[in-house]
Amino acid sequence: MPATTATTVTVSRGVLLVGYALLILLPVSLVLTGSFKTTPELFDSPFGLPDSLSLDNYRTVLGEQAMSTALRNSALVTAGGVTLTLALAILAAYGIARIPGWRGWAIHGFLVLGMAVPAQANMIPQYVLFDQLGLLNSLVGLVLIETVVCLPVAVFILAGFMRTLPPELYEASALDGAGPWRTLQSVVLPLSLPSVAATAIFLVVIQWNDLLYPLLFIQTPEKRTLPLALLDFQGEFLTNYPLLFTGVLVASTPLVVAYVFLQRYFVAGLTAGSVRG
Repeated sequence: MPATTATTVTVSRGVLLVGYALLILLPVSLVLTGSFKTTPELFDSPFGLPDSLSLDNYRTVLGEQAMSTALRNSALVTAGGVTLTLALAILAAYGIARIPGWRGWAIHGFLVLGMAVPAQANMIPQYVLFDQLGLLNSLVGLVLIETVVCLPVAVFILAGFMRTLPPELYEASALDGAGPWRTLQSVVLPLSLPSVAATAIFLVVIQWNDLLYPLLFIQTPEKRTLPLALLDFQGEFLTNYPLLFTGVLVASTPLVVAYVFLQRYFVAGLTAGSVRG
């Protein structure tokens, strides 16, 4: 590639990245600065700095019993949903990777087909089924529905990685006398940890931020999750944007902190299956 063309490509890429960064930073800066403002301040100068770094909005949000309860419910539902989804996805992906020929691919395709079905298409039958099972307005019901909805994505990621593991690993494990369960524990799972970590982070983000199913299944305030509780700051005729922005930041902080500390596992997991050894 000529030097001039390479320079043009580099400059164009830089301009696109700067434009994308600004596109992300503008709403983030609006939410961050707005969380320290009053409603009149926000409307007078949406992107300006606040007159003072008042923490009144944070005291209001964190001091509300409803928000504390919602934060606890979100933590319980996310922890239970991610754990159950990973457990089932690991077993399914391992089985798919061990089944030879077209049968493995057929089972893989059938499970992943769930990704193509819009969530809205299943809302009515899911609601009726959970009503008949007595799982409406229940955190257990939320854990189960989050697991069912996220399972195809988790299987897709994990099966894609486990299929790249050399067959010689399974043969060597069998020669050592290990059965399928022992092979999964001692060979496959340790090698799949980067992919499992990446899948776990992905599931945490999806389930922590989910609003659709809590809005559909939860009926009482004490069972609400954090995204559902944030709707309290939005009324029919008036929205308290400073409190809403503060609640969004409080809800996002655990995810940002988790990603900062686990980003190397996330990147390693996404690239682990891209090249075969």
